[in-house]
Amino acid sequence: MDVRLKVKRQDGTQPDSSHYDEYTVEMPEGATMLDALLQVRDYEDGGLALRYSCRSSICGSCAMRVNGRARLACKTKASDMANGDEPILVEPLGNMPVIKDLVTDMEVHWDKVRRITPWLENSGPEPEREHIVMHETMVDVSNALSCIQCGACVSDCTVLEVDKHFIGPAAFAKAYRFVGDPRDDTTMDRLKALSSAKGGIWDCTRCNICVEVCPKDIRPMDRIMQLREQVVNAGVEGGIGARHGTAFAGSVRRTGRLDEVRLLPESVGMFNAPRLLKELPGAFRMMRAGKLPWKDTLPLFSKPIAGIAHVRRLFDNARSEKKEAKR
Repeated sequence: MDVRLKVKRQDGTQPDSSHYDEYTVEMPEGATMLDALLQVRDYEDGGLALRYSCRSSICGSCAMRVNGRARLACKTKASDMANGDEPILVEPLGNMPVIKDLVTDMEVHWDKVRRITPWLENSGPEPEREHIVMHETMVDVSNALSCIQCGACVSDCTVLEVDKHFIGPAAFAKAYRFVGDPRDDTTMDRLKALSSAKGGIWDCTRCNICVEVCPKDIRPMDRIMQLREQVVNAGVEGGIGARHGTAFAGSVRRTGRLDEVRLLPESVGMFNAPRLLKELPGAFRMMRAGKLPWKDTLPLFSKPIAGIAHVRRLFDNARSEKKEAKR
C-alpha cells in the first residue's frame, strides 16, 4: 500500500526554518508509522531526524504527534492513520523544544519528574531484612509503574500549553506511585507539596486528553484525582483546591445554591489581594452575563432555597458515614 506522509521539518537552532515535506512510500499491510518513517529516512531523505529504539512500545522513544495526537510510532499502524486523500500528518511532541525534525528536548518532562521527589524516602532505622509489601497494598499503585516516560501526555496536556509551571500528568502519576507505597514515610509531606506547589494537582482541568493518548493506559488524570482525594481525606490545608472544595460544599449546605461571590475569595484566600484583583475583570464579565446573581448571594439578600433542611440532612448524613468509616 502507498503511505503518504506530511512531516514537519525544523532545525531547533533556527525556529524560522519550520516547514513540511511530503513523502510517499510503498509499505506492506500492517506497517507501523515507525516503519514508514524509517523507509523515508533510509531511502528518500537521509536527513530526517527521529528517535526510536526498541520498536516494541517498551522504551517510549518514538513518541510523536500523528494526525494531531501524541502516539508511539512503533505502535501506530499507518493504515489506521490514513484519511482518504489527505496525507498523514507527522509532527514532533508538543510542549517541548524541538531539537531537529521529530526529535524534542525531553528535559521539560524530566524536570517535572524531578520536582515530585521520584524515590522512596524512609527515615526509620535500617531493617534487618528487606521490606515485605503485601500484594493487595501495591495493586492500586502498580498501574503507575507501567509508565514508560514517553512524554505523550506531557505533549498534549492542555494546561501545559498555557502554564509552563504545571507539573504535568506523567510526573503526577509517578508521584501517586510513591504516595501509595507503604515503605515511604513522607506521605503527608508529599501530599502537602503536591497540593500547595505552583502548578500542583489542583491546576489540572480534567480534560482527559492524557488518558486518551497514554499508550500504556496509565490514566494519569485518574491518578491526579486520587491524589486530590487523599489530600482532602488527610486534612491537608493551604491548597487552593482543598479550600475551593470546602467553600463549594459550605455554600450548598448553607443556602442550597452556589454562592459565586464568596467562592473565589474563600478559595484563594480572603486576604490574597493580588489574586482577587486579577480576577475582577472576569467577575465583571460574569455579572454582565447574569452568572453572578448578587441579590441571591450577598448576605443581606441571601435566602436558603425551599427544602434546605433536606439538603443539610444529606450533608450531615454523609459526614457521619465518613466519620464512622474512619473508625
